[in-house]
Amino acid sequence: MKLYDYILSPSCYKIRLMAAILDVKLDIRPVDFHPGLEHRGPELLALNPAGSIPILVDGDLVLTESSAMLAFLAARSGPEWLGTNAPQETARLQQWLSFSHRLTTNLGGARLHQMLLRPGNIEALQAQGTAALRELEGGLFEQRLRDMRFLASDRATIADIACFPYVALAPDGGISLDPYPNIRLWLRAIRSLGGFIEMPGIHRLHELRPDPHPGNEEK
Repeated sequence: MKLYDYILSPSCYKIRLMAAILDVKLDIRPVDFHPGLEHRGPELLALNPAGSIPILVDGDLVLTESSAMLAFLAARSGPEWLGTNAPQETARLQQWLSFSHRLTTNLGGARLHQMLLRPGNIEALQAQGTAALRELEGGLFEQRLRDMRFLASDRATIADIACFPYVALAPDGGISLDPYPNIRLWLRAIRSLGGFIEMPGIHRLHELRPDPHPGNEEK
């Protein structure tokens, strides 16, 4: 199974993280995304005409959307990550998977602007990213009222992996996570999962500050 990968891409990291948690071995094919723009060259455009990464290839199967890759890896090696098929859980899972694409646009867009000087209206991207974080904070607060730590269930699903990287890296786009205690607790819960791996800017659990608690200010 081959992953066309860029080490600084949160979307690529989702797939590396899911594979690591599921103990699935990937053949990593590095892509010169920046500054080489290899993803827009003929080899990769033949695989993905949209000119984006990641790309996951398994035999004759070519996947170009990260949510589909997460679902494929889970169905193949960890079906519990797809949820229990309970109607409300399934709906929440699908809703947060869709929400993850908004995070790619706003939080991801702000990060690309700040780190790689990608053109864009940074004020608008940051405003949209902040609105998305507020929505996520509210959803996680409601889950805590249900005694659940994760987005769709009392255990992590592919929805959590889909949303995690762009949220964790929001400060790279100039958007602070300090106002969101439920998000920070959720980030810690994901970092505590067995098999968790790092990427640049996302560190292991023991390197973080003490647990935040909703309703209390960190000192």
